[in-house]
Amino acid sequence: MKQTIKVTALTEWKDVTLKKYLEMMGDIEAYKDDQEAVDALMLHHLAGIPYEELTNVSAESYNILKEKLSKFLKPQDMELQKFVTIGDVEYGFEPNLSKMTYGAYADISQYDTITIDKNWPKIMSILYRPVTKKEKHGLYQIEGYTGKIDEKPWLNVTMDVHFGCLFFFLHLQLDLMKDTLKSLKKEEFHPSINTILEESGEAIQQYLNLHKETLKK
Repeated sequence: MKQTIKVTALTEWKDVTLKKYLEMMGDIEAYKDDQEAVDALMLHHLAGIPYEELTNVSAESYNILKEKLSKFLKPQDMELQKFVTIGDVEYGFEPNLSKMTYGAYADISQYDTITIDKNWPKIMSILYRPVTKKEKHGLYQIEGYTGKIDEKPWLNVTMDVHFGCLFFFLHLQLDLMKDTLKSLKKEEFHPSINTILEESGEAIQQYLNLHKETLKK
């Protein structure tokens, strides 16, 4: 008897929690040299197809799902979300990184890299803290950093929020590169170097193609 499998494929990163993303990346890392296995793992995690049913999916349906997921994973920039509500608590992103307390800076600096891995929810817990006051012109205040890290709430936050934060640091890095180049002799560099940097989506593409990339602290 032919069995029908109902599949609901995820189509946006806002549908994927950090917990699901980390589980998927952990599985993919083990089979990163086997593209067929990677495709199957993505279909399992993002389309909800049980492992034991993957071999029963028709070639036509399999290719359609792969095409949908490939569109879903195409590079796209995501904006930093300054406010995130988890349960009944509103969290705000660190308003002024240049004035971040030494304790918060030291706790983030203990990680060799800033990337979305098992340490990422800890970093988010440091950067986002409960909002205590909102003022005019978009100004706001958040709780002072006490050294308490609670990573669990951030595991259920969706990837559009996490990628938005990661891209924020990526753009900071690119801006720093451009500012550094401006301070050096122009003739030492390709005349279109600024355009190249602005249009470079290589790092973003690698992130969204599920290749682990890191930003050095």
